[in-house]
Amino acid sequence: MNEGTLLNNRYQLLERLGSGGMAEVFRARDLMLDRYVAIKVLRGDYSEHPGFQESFRQEARAAANLTHPNIVTVHDFGLAEGMLYIVMELVPGRDLKSLLRKRGRLPAAEAIHLIVQACAGIGYAHRAGLVHCDVKPHNMLVTPDQRLKVTDFGIARALATILPDQRANVVWGSPQYFSPEQATGHPPSPASDVYSLGIVMYEVLTGTPPFSASTAEELARLHASATPASLTEYVPDLPPALVEIVMKVLSKEPSARYRTADQLGRVLLKFGTTREVIPSLGSTVEAAQAFLPRRLGGSEEVGTSPEIDWMSVGLGLLAVLAVGGLIPFWMWVYFTYNPPLR
Repeated sequence: MNEGTLLNNRYQLLERLGSGGMAEVFRARDLMLDRYVAIKVLRGDYSEHPGFQESFRQEARAAANLTHPNIVTVHDFGLAEGMLYIVMELVPGRDLKSLLRKRGRLPAAEAIHLIVQACAGIGYAHRAGLVHCDVKPHNMLVTPDQRLKVTDFGIARALATILPDQRANVVWGSPQYFSPEQATGHPPSPASDVYSLGIVMYEVLTGTPPFSASTAEELARLHASATPASLTEYVPDLPPALVEIVMKVLSKEPSARYRTADQLGRVLLKFGTTREVIPSLGSTVEAAQAFLPRRLGGSEEVGTSPEIDWMSVGLGLLAVLAVGGLIPFWMWVYFTYNPPLR
């Protein structure tokens, strides 16, 4: 696709914003609704595969149903000139990977502020029954006002329909960020997204991902069996509690991690260093609301402390006072009809 192309007599491609091995992204104009959008056009060799086309449509429909301030909104998708495309909201700013290339690493407070928002968006998708499958800083867009939005839900899952024997390579996600179970070719789960969030956290806090290798196979081996270096080897003054959270997220066994992105987000919100950054979430009210403690399956989530319901406590105290205040009245009634013997 070239700049100036008109897709299906509706979308005018204006300028190329970026490109990769899978797709190109353009700033475009929706001529029907008169608004600017971002359009991702997939490579022709992906688009021409019938199985991928159907899977892509299914995933695009599912992603279009996600409405959350920390998820890039999907407006439309289609096929033009033999290439699949997906139309999304145009988000100002840059992706988190570009931000890290420029700044190296982020202070803990700023890192937590961004990761909490990523957890809010991904956690919302988990509650809707969707697993991202390809969580990485490249798929997190950061606006100038520090709003983070997650993009590209489901595309990695759609790619699994093309090369099912190569899931351990690039199909189930990007090798540097995928989970041990993805590395061994197993279907991803919400816990897999949580592991990938842990890799992103590690990189944002230290400036480097925990594992590096020249081949996808070696990366897969490292994810499956190697223990990452402690974050304090890169940043000695990181709070031990924060280091413990990240290392728990990077557990090889899915059951040893936080179970969902929501749970990880709640833990980070409760972490001490977030006190100064929580108010800066601004209009991302949903991000905070998403992490209010709640019970799953009748039991309090692992890794979170029980919350005190002060309203219930207050009502209980009022009830006690009310009952206690009636005691003299009932004593008067009793002695009126049952006077003591003289």
